[in-house]
Amino acid sequence: MFKGHPKGLIAAAMTNMGERFGFYTMMAILVLFLQAKFGLDGSNAGIIYSVFYALIYVLSLVGGIIADRTGKFKTTIMAGLIVMSFGYVLMSIPSTITAENKSFFLILTLVALFVISFGNGLFKGNLQALVGQMYDNPKYESLRDRGFSLFYMFINVGAIFAPFTAIGVRNWWLEKHDFVYNADLPALCHAYADGVITPEATNTLQTMADAASKAPVTDLGTFVNSYLEVFVTGFHYAFAVAILAMAISFVFWVVNKKHFPDPQSAKQKAEGNKAAGVTEMDIKEVKQRMYALFAVFGVVVFFWFSFHQNGLTLTMFARDYTHLKIGQFNLSAETFSAMNPFFVVFLTPLVVWLFAWLNKRGIEPSTPKKIAIGMGIASLAFVIMSVGSLGLPNFSDINPVEGGTPLNDALKVSPFLLVFTYFVLTVAELFISPLGISFVSKVAPPKYQGLMQGMWLGATAVGNQLLFIGAILYTSIPIWATWTIFVGATALSMFTMFFMIKWLERVSE
Repeated sequence: MFKGHPKGLIAAAMTNMGERFGFYTMMAILVLFLQAKFGLDGSNAGIIYSVFYALIYVLSLVGGIIADRTGKFKTTIMAGLIVMSFGYVLMSIPSTITAENKSFFLILTLVALFVISFGNGLFKGNLQALVGQMYDNPKYESLRDRGFSLFYMFINVGAIFAPFTAIGVRNWWLEKHDFVYNADLPALCHAYADGVITPEATNTLQTMADAASKAPVTDLGTFVNSYLEVFVTGFHYAFAVAILAMAISFVFWVVNKKHFPDPQSAKQKAEGNKAAGVTEMDIKEVKQRMYALFAVFGVVVFFWFSFHQNGLTLTMFARDYTHLKIGQFNLSAETFSAMNPFFVVFLTPLVVWLFAWLNKRGIEPSTPKKIAIGMGIASLAFVIMSVGSLGLPNFSDINPVEGGTPLNDALKVSPFLLVFTYFVLTVAELFISPLGISFVSKVAPPKYQGLMQGMWLGATAVGNQLLFIGAILYTSIPIWATWTIFVGATALSMFTMFFMIKWLERVSE
């Protein structure tokens, strides 16, 4: 599979694998953690989630600028791993929330999220830039797209196990305190503690409390406080697992960094080219390449706005509307977060084989065309969700905080709706994300490699900043209509890309 590729590809993928494990531990549980710990509604939790997700990519632009100007890509990447680890340490510290200290601990959580996002900004884009520079060698240039697909596949191996680890740690802590996991209980507990619960929902709470305690509960007030504290502490300990993953990545990076290219700073490159009599890229060509990149950046905003709902509204949907059982297997809402990385690993060899097969016959689509096709596939995924959600009640009807009662299991949808949706979304992702990174590494002028990889991530940041709109829609309009918005966003991206295909193909030749 790696035959013919540069030696550093495996080392880069393994370094990123540990970082992705920590990151996906965070993303699998972040929204559920914020709601369970602080009693936030979906909209406010969604705003925090979207700002955090956006900062991860905005700060990648800062990391790219730092690496480009200093030429110290390897040092910047190592610093990113250290900074992220410190952020996870802050997230892993348990605390008991009261009315007096709630604001303080919420601010502390936000600071920890900022630290993680800043560390990710130093790490993510610069590692991708190093991978791209490996394929600047004419010996490997023809393997660039497939190389990035393989890189993308292996970094997702860590992401497969992250949600299950978070679930395992959280459930272990609940069982240690003689409790059983129930996805609906945190919302009911907060409604009870805030005094907004209805008599009908109180009866539901009593039934669930008896089941979760494995014995009749005589004091709901005591149960509510105990269950919430244990539930959330389990999440804190799940964040601690991410620290170990970061340490493994750090060690692997230090041991293998000799396999990576050692880029010069932009100033050093200019001086070296001048001394060697090398003519720099014509300013007109630089502008054309930059315009093409900015056009693609603008289009993919709408894809990421839709795709990254997998940690927000799709996770909420798993908790609120999905029957969390397949045969004898009990699922958690976080379980579905593993679907995307699992399908990335499972499908990448098939997609790489498909592109290689098409290439041998001279009919492989160009990278811009692959991205456009991916947009159409993403639109299909949300069509599936929209049709599958027809007939479901509005969220306000099942939200205890608004006087609703959680949906009965018999009325919930099959978990295979989400499984199939994640399958289709992952196919779309494999046509867009690794190939988009490849496109940037190929088209970006040499002296702006780190900056342009940062800009690609910056475009992702803009899409992520819009994620909260999905949370607002989820809580205020019919569920099927929420998914229809994303159908429109991804379809618009597809048509725009196809409109620009010839120009993009010409620039990337």
